[in-house]
Amino acid sequence: DKTVSLRKDLSEMHEWITQAEEEYLERDFEYKTPDELQKAVEELKRAKEEAMQKEVKVKLITDSVNNFIAKAPPAAHEALKKELDVLITSYQRLCSRLNGKCKTLEEVWACWHELLSYLDAENKWLNEIELKLKATENIQGGAEEISESLDSLERLMRHPEDNRNQIRELAQTLTDGGILDELINEKLEKFNTRWEELQQEAVRRQKSLEQSIQSAQETDKTLRLIQESLAVIDKQLTAYIADRVDAAQVPQEAQ
Repeated sequence: DKTVSLRKDLSEMHEWITQAEEEYLERDFEYKTPDELQKAVEELKRAKEEAMQKEVKVKLITDSVNNFIAKAPPAAHEALKKELDVLITSYQRLCSRLNGKCKTLEEVWACWHELLSYLDAENKWLNEIELKLKATENIQGGAEEISESLDSLERLMRHPEDNRNQIRELAQTLTDGGILDELINEKLEKFNTRWEELQQEAVRRQKSLEQSIQSAQETDKTLRLIQESLAVIDKQLTAYIADRVDAAQVPQEAQ
């Protein structure tokens, strides 16, 4: 009987749609690790592709039902037509929901990688600060050399806040959705702690270098005054020698 065969095809497609909804759309998903998230993205992609492939089956069933209705008595039309309409609506809704969820998860996956990228960039910058702080730890030299080190450190510290703001926003977006929240919070806590520690150390080092510059400038000034004084004394003593004046005649200069 053709009606029985058509109803069987309709029923099988309904069962497949219900199963797909339960498996991919109705379950509560938790993504605690990147592997779980990646696996979910791949599963949704496969489910979306499988649903698209079922379009051929739905079209065949539609054609078969319409051909049957065209030839069958009116009494058989209404029930089959209604079942077909329900099937088409359910199938289109399933495809739409799968596409939407797949797109959302792909965006989440991209968001996670963008967060990692920003964290990597900021950690590289923190590595540079760490190296710069070590290089200026026991710096020796005059005021000019210390000043150059201070300028170099200050240039490095003039780092835009854009990346850090992006990290906060991306992390908030993911954790608000309960996605990788434990892992993200752990990474952020580690990054923020390191950021704060190096910022504080950099501020301390800047003050220390400024004091070293001031001290070196005072030392340079003192040495310059001593050199000027020695030059005057040397000139005076040279004059005394030229005039054959001995130390006994000028006791103060002799001392």
